[in-house]
Amino acid sequence: MMNETKTSLNDSMKKAVDSLKHQLTKVRTGRASASILDGVQVEYYGTMSPISQLGQISTPEARLLQIQPFDKTMIAAIEKAIFGANLGVTPTNDGNFVRLNFPSLTEDKRKDIAKEIKKIGEDAKVVLRNLRRDSNEAVKKAEKDKVISEDESKKIQTEIQNITDKFTKEIDTVVSNKEKEVLAI
Repeated sequence: MMNETKTSLNDSMKKAVDSLKHQLTKVRTGRASASILDGVQVEYYGTMSPISQLGQISTPEARLLQIQPFDKTMIAAIEKAIFGANLGVTPTNDGNFVRLNFPSLTEDKRKDIAKEIKKIGEDAKVVLRNLRRDSNEAVKKAEKDKVISEDESKKIQTEIQNITDKFTKEIDTVVSNKEKEVLAI
C-alpha cells in the first residue's frame, strides 16, 4: 500500500513539473516560438481548431513567426483569433502569410516577465506541497488504523519528503533556466 502511495506521489509530482514546463513555454521571451500559439483556437467552418492544424507555422527569423494557412480564406479568421488571444503581438498579412513580429523586450518588461516566471514556479511548488501533505495524511491514517507501524510511518514520511525535495529542486532549475533566458539580451 505504501509503495503505491510513493509511486502515486512521484507520478503526480512529475505531472506538476511537466505542467510547469508547459506553462513556461507560453511565456514570451522576446524570441519567436510556435508554442505561444498553442492555446489559440480559430473557428473553422463552425468548429474551433488550433492554429497548428490550419497552417504551417515557421520561424524564418529569431523575432518573426510566420503562419501559412492551408486554406487562404482563413487568413482573416487566424488574424482575428490572434488578436483575441491577447498575445502582445500584432499579426499582419500579405494575402499568403500571417506574420507575427516579436518586438525586443525592454529591461523593465524582462524583469516583469521574470517575476511572472517566479510566481508560476511558486504556484508549482504549492502543488507539490499539497501533494506531500495528502500523502503524509494517508500515511498517518494508515498508522492510526494500525496498518503500518510508527517506525514504518516515519520512514515513509522521510521518503515522501525526499521525493518532494527532488521535484522542488527540479522546479527551481526549470524556473532559473527560464529566467536566464528571459533576462539575456
